[in-house]
Amino acid sequence: MANTYINWGILGAAKIAKDWLCPALHVSAKGRIGAIASRNIEKAQAMAAPYGDVTCYDSYEALLADPNIDAIYIPLPNTDHVKWTLKCLEAGKHVLCEKPIAMKAAEIDQLIAARDRTGLFAAEAFMVTHHPQWLRVREWVQSGKIGTLRHVQGAFSYFNDDMDNIRNQPGYGGGALPDIGVYPAVTTRFVTGAEPTKIHSVIEWQNGVDTTARVQADFPDFSADFYVSMRMAPYQQMVFHGEKGVLTISAPFNPRAYGEAKIEIRFNNGDHMSETFQTDDHYVHQFNAVHESILNGAAYPCPLEFSRGNQRMIDMIYEGAAG
Repeated sequence: MANTYINWGILGAAKIAKDWLCPALHVSAKGRIGAIASRNIEKAQAMAAPYGDVTCYDSYEALLADPNIDAIYIPLPNTDHVKWTLKCLEAGKHVLCEKPIAMKAAEIDQLIAARDRTGLFAAEAFMVTHHPQWLRVREWVQSGKIGTLRHVQGAFSYFNDDMDNIRNQPGYGGGALPDIGVYPAVTTRFVTGAEPTKIHSVIEWQNGVDTTARVQADFPDFSADFYVSMRMAPYQQMVFHGEKGVLTISAPFNPRAYGEAKIEIRFNNGDHMSETFQTDDHYVHQFNAVHESILNGAAYPCPLEFSRGNQRMIDMIYEGAAG
């Protein structure tokens, strides 16, 4: 592997890779797109077209066998994430895998073991943990700017009732919680460094997948509630409510698509402060962080241990509805 940049392979021609990750990787500081694999070779070729000299494969195994590829980005269906992460590591490739990296927290143990055994980088693609707005929110909450945190509130929704879409198909790991419920969970945990102790939830199901979930969670020193849905108009917001102020994030999860990345605090005395992040692309920041970790050993903000904790919270949400 070259010691100045990372040559990436893309495992699949998913929409998220085409629209967001490939453009971000192309402009990242130390990465380039070297190869794309799709079982439909025309899709791989179409996705590769804007990026110059990119090798296209009609099988995933052929991409993993390419000695010129250093790392693999995986945007495959949710149920394929563990299997192909392991295959990539065993093939000697670093891995960045889309969320959720596993369907159960216990499945991540084998990924941690494979990462440690091979000495390679492996992580889940939680881009929000790299966005400057979330780094600032964490700084402000943990420094006590809003006083003692008492409650976190969130929402994330979009409308998708297409039964042919993989998000509505249980065999592909569909559902609102795997797709978007992970985000209120991960940002709450990222900001506070805390883990939930008890969860009660109400989940609506259709076609074998959870379409809407309402969650109430107890943490050691604060409470949290949020809802997520694939059957409601697009909306997102996160609120951190302290004793001295209320911190609101108006476009917390995909600001470039949804709205302006802006955080605001309103204090008890009527004062307020805000900060905007107009040009930041969290996908670019994510790749830059991966590159620094691989090339220079920099600490990564979202290691697999952190991902295991997040999947455990999602597991608890499902269990909370069953109970």
